[in-house]
Amino acid sequence: MSPERTGEAGPAAGTVIGGMDLSRLRNTSIIAHIDHGKSTLADRMLELCGAVDPREMRAQYLDSMDLERERGITIKLQSVRLDWGDAVINLIDTPGHVDFGYEVSRSLAACEGVILVVDAAQGIEAQTLANCYLALENDLEIVAALNKIDLPAAEPDRYAEEIEQVLGIPAEEILHISAKTGQGVAELLDAVVDRTPAPVGDPDAPLQALVFDSHFDQYRGVVSSIRVVNGRLPADTSLRFMQANAVHVADEIGVRRPDLTPVAELGPGEVGYLLAGIKDVGEARSGETVTTSRNGSDEALEGYREPQPMVFSGLYPIDGDEFNDLRDALEKLRLNDSSFTYEPETSGALGFGFRCGFLGLLHMEIVRERLEREFGLSLITTAPSVEYRVIRTNGDVEEIDNPCDLPPAGEIADIEEPFLLAHVITPTAFTGALMELCQERRGELDGITYLSPERVEIKYHLPLAEVVIDFFDQMKSRTQGYASLDYEPEGYRKSDLVKVDILLHGEPVDAFSAVVHRDNADVYGRKMTSKLKELIPRQQFEVPIQAAIGGRIIARQTVRAFRKDVTAKLYGGDITRKRKLLEKQKEGKKKMKSIGRVDVPQEAFISALKLDE
Repeated sequence: MSPERTGEAGPAAGTVIGGMDLSRLRNTSIIAHIDHGKSTLADRMLELCGAVDPREMRAQYLDSMDLERERGITIKLQSVRLDWGDAVINLIDTPGHVDFGYEVSRSLAACEGVILVVDAAQGIEAQTLANCYLALENDLEIVAALNKIDLPAAEPDRYAEEIEQVLGIPAEEILHISAKTGQGVAELLDAVVDRTPAPVGDPDAPLQALVFDSHFDQYRGVVSSIRVVNGRLPADTSLRFMQANAVHVADEIGVRRPDLTPVAELGPGEVGYLLAGIKDVGEARSGETVTTSRNGSDEALEGYREPQPMVFSGLYPIDGDEFNDLRDALEKLRLNDSSFTYEPETSGALGFGFRCGFLGLLHMEIVRERLEREFGLSLITTAPSVEYRVIRTNGDVEEIDNPCDLPPAGEIADIEEPFLLAHVITPTAFTGALMELCQERRGELDGITYLSPERVEIKYHLPLAEVVIDFFDQMKSRTQGYASLDYEPEGYRKSDLVKVDILLHGEPVDAFSAVVHRDNADVYGRKMTSKLKELIPRQQFEVPIQAAIGGRIIARQTVRAFRKDVTAKLYGGDITRKRKLLEKQKEGKKKMKSIGRVDVPQEAFISALKLDE
């Protein structure tokens, strides 16, 4: 590596660089399929550019949550400013999982180019294609790199040809790197500087800055990640947040290096952060346009399309007194992750809670875990469901995301459910196993495309309800982990759906209600009744557990009653006395049965609603 390309050549941390020469700036994002090495590459870039003290260096440095390090995945986009020679690179590390695709789309709005990373041992995966098309839609310059060339199974030349064939990027322009060892990373940084266009913007125009991410700091309020498009943003300026129509004074502006480093001013094309003492989380959402309160811009920037939740689930505090804490926590978390929705709901079994909408199962899992970790809450999550469209017999159309809200069967003319177009990329050896899985899940084949002799893309129309539970896990296990999935919503279709109620002692329990396809109703009924039989403790009376569609019972299990040994005190073998006592006990049981109410512990709800069982 040439000496002029070391981190020391750039401006030192803390130097005022607001309003710098635009030609020096490069704004880029790292995009890739999950586990192709984005965060490791970001680590090597931080080291090469001298942004982090070697003693403080750790794996996945930009991932700020313990949760991200434990799982080895990026959940939140993270930006950092790097000095490379005379150039300044604003780098954004993005998540790779399909559930967090909205994070990628937001980060691309702050860039002119992307680094597309492909695993040299795996080749093109579903999210590689999805993210690449996203970059092309945004008209961004793509710098492609084949990572993990140090692995024995790596085949960089073969996959370079595949990238050229599928994505149209010339094979000779694709860099070969190893983010783990650092091989080729310096050349990649050079390529980013050479190929990525500098941002354009008018420094003398009224200020327009886009908020592309925000999070809540309990000591400093809302910390917003911003990209200045036009004009200049100096510190101590009175600012107007256009969508929220709120005015705040900029207490501090700066850049991430990767620590928060204050600067005097941010000019057009620069990416940084903004602190304005905002306590109300609704005033600085992602997609917000910031301008000066005096002589500011009249036109707001094009924000973000609100992501549509696909999976719905109830979140209830185990301790009913934590309801207000849960509401505050959801409000703060939504600032950081605007892609989930929530509204209050009441359950007869679980008390007060919220009906939440998520982008997928992993997203739901992450939100729940963050609520528990960051806010110290103990929660019950109900079984996930999707949003159905119900057409009543009187012609009214309702959208229902909670099976409990479904009208009586006599009032329903049709039920429509959401469908997806799923793109699955897999080695050709597993084509049969994957097609079998999709057929089991009521899928319809849309087409098969051979990306290369060894790899194939299969497209299926699938009901969302069949995908959200364990489709991903099943797909991975049937393909030894080699298949990858991306999907896009396709609208609604009519289906033969029914509501299955679970009755305990003749009373329906709303937490266990589900909308399933008629063909799968018996299986669901038997599974839930068997599971609850194991979980509900024995009572003083017999408890019938039933699964029903309307008034028709489709499955039943019985929790046997406690039986006190009333004959224990008898001496000898007086059979008539024994019989008399047992008959008396039976009469008492019948009486209790008619007045008894079932005691269901909280643990039973938690275990019964677990997804993986």
